[in-house]
Amino acid sequence: MSEININVEHLTRVEGHGNIVLNAKDGTIEKIQWQVSEAPRLFESFVRGKPYNQLAPITSRICGICSIGHTLASLKATEAAMDIEISEQSQKLRRLAIHAENLQSHILHVGYLVAPDLFGVGSVVPLVGSNPDEVLAIVKLHRQANLMSDLICGRTTHPTNLVPGGIYKTPSPYALKDIRQNLLDMVPTGNAVGEVILANAGALPDFKRDTEYIALVTDDEYALYDGMVGSTDEEPQHADAYKTIVNEFVVPYSTAKFTKNKRDSYMVGALARFNLNADKLSPLAKEWADKFGLKPVNPNPFMNNVAQFVEFVHSIEDSVRIIDELLDGGMKQEPTPKVTPKAGRGVGAVEVPRGLLFHEYEYDDKGNCVKANCVIPTNMNHNNINQDFAAFAPTLLDRPEKEIELNLEMLVRAYDPCISCSTHYLNVEWVNGSETKKEGN
Repeated sequence: MSEININVEHLTRVEGHGNIVLNAKDGTIEKIQWQVSEAPRLFESFVRGKPYNQLAPITSRICGICSIGHTLASLKATEAAMDIEISEQSQKLRRLAIHAENLQSHILHVGYLVAPDLFGVGSVVPLVGSNPDEVLAIVKLHRQANLMSDLICGRTTHPTNLVPGGIYKTPSPYALKDIRQNLLDMVPTGNAVGEVILANAGALPDFKRDTEYIALVTDDEYALYDGMVGSTDEEPQHADAYKTIVNEFVVPYSTAKFTKNKRDSYMVGALARFNLNADKLSPLAKEWADKFGLKPVNPNPFMNNVAQFVEFVHSIEDSVRIIDELLDGGMKQEPTPKVTPKAGRGVGAVEVPRGLLFHEYEYDDKGNCVKANCVIPTNMNHNNINQDFAAFAPTLLDRPEKEIELNLEMLVRAYDPCISCSTHYLNVEWVNGSETKKEGN
């Protein structure tokens, strides 16, 4: 009789705490679970009773990596609830903000967290000695992306420059020209990093599992800031209908909710966006996708990391395009938006590095929030990770335990999960006399 017992408590090189449990006996899986053990964040409770102009600064704190995306989803929900229109210039600047966040997050994940798996080491630290040039290239790209975030958003994380109705302070044309040049300077460095990833991509397991992919889609761009909610399984729907798409539910071993739509699970993130929008990538991004043999619809979750690099290249080129449009159109300092509070409900949807993000708010006639809901990308991916585990683990059982463990860890890391941000479930025990019941929130 052969037994395999793997218990990874608090997986490394991911954000937050998640556990992997695998028990197998005589070639049969008895238990395989992706467990989320984080305490609930309760941000939806924090914003209730707060005025409309405080929600974006508060909800940006949900995540230190996707704080720009949370800010924009929050602003879009507020603007939808109060019928606030923003200028074309502000929309373009917000698109630059999304690109800046994708640039810094994608290169951080691929360069610092995934690269050690490709090189067969435990962390990025040994690579500083063995591959110093490659590590310095990653640091350089990450730094330049942070500078772009600073310019558009006021600072790298937790933006101060993005406000209801538009932008607080418009960047000067001179500053945008500097960022444009920095972006162009990133291209050769990015290409060099891409060649290193390509040379080591054979370390990514050749695992495929058909699933549903969900992401924003539009007719005219690789959708990140705006669009309908697209799926590989059904026609696009408006973001207002998000609850009929995510269908959240709870499981006893996770403090994060799970989701499903047309199948048992679905995936969001860079690979989902690529599978739905690949034809709208920039020219150089398409070249890199071809080099990696990445074509839609790709069912290998490990290729999410490759899709992240492809998106990194796309964000460079598309940012240059947007900056050129802004400069050609004549930049102007727009007045600080004035908002008249009103009652209403609004949903904001944007694509953040880890996938589709929803914010929904309801306001009273004084502009105070009375109800809020946030559905985080990693929240939507947890169930798909579990389904991947169930399909992937049986193919690994003839290998040593450490190799099985590494492959399962790599699978989770491929999703680039933001585990802390996704925790929304709590068992509450109510005691009333002799009556006791449990509820999930």
